[in-house]
Amino acid sequence: MDTAPASKVAPRRRILVGTVLTTALAAAAGAGYWWYERGLPSQASAADCRLAQRVSAEAHEVASGSSRDAEDWARETATVRRSRMRDGYLGFRVAQYESWAVLTAQDPRLTPSAEDVRRLQDKARRHCRRSGVDVSMPTLGS
Repeated sequence: MDTAPASKVAPRRRILVGTVLTTALAAAAGAGYWWYERGLPSQASAADCRLAQRVSAEAHEVASGSSRDAEDWARETATVRRSRMRDGYLGFRVAQYESWAVLTAQDPRLTPSAEDVRRLQDKARRHCRRSGVDVSMPTLGS
């Protein structure tokens, strides 16, 4: 038989229910934040983003040069990018721009549209949002 007065049982129940609800709310908020972060692109380091910027500046220059020089540059740059860049998703975007630069040097008719370059730049910038580095990928060609 319960000897506790009814007035003491009710506050304990409210505290227990409040604790359970608070815990459930905190877990839901944590899960929501995890889901939000999961949908964002990977965030590259500042060093990766600086390397991406350097490569894109070089690619812009290489695109207007000879195809042999562009191919040599691409081989060297790919080796550096693969060995130093930790964020593979950003590296993929940079590699795409590298290949476009080589194709442009080989045949100007293969130059990607300004819209394609802008879309690629936007994707690369999303990976560098938190790094403080603004990656720019200029339009290739003349």
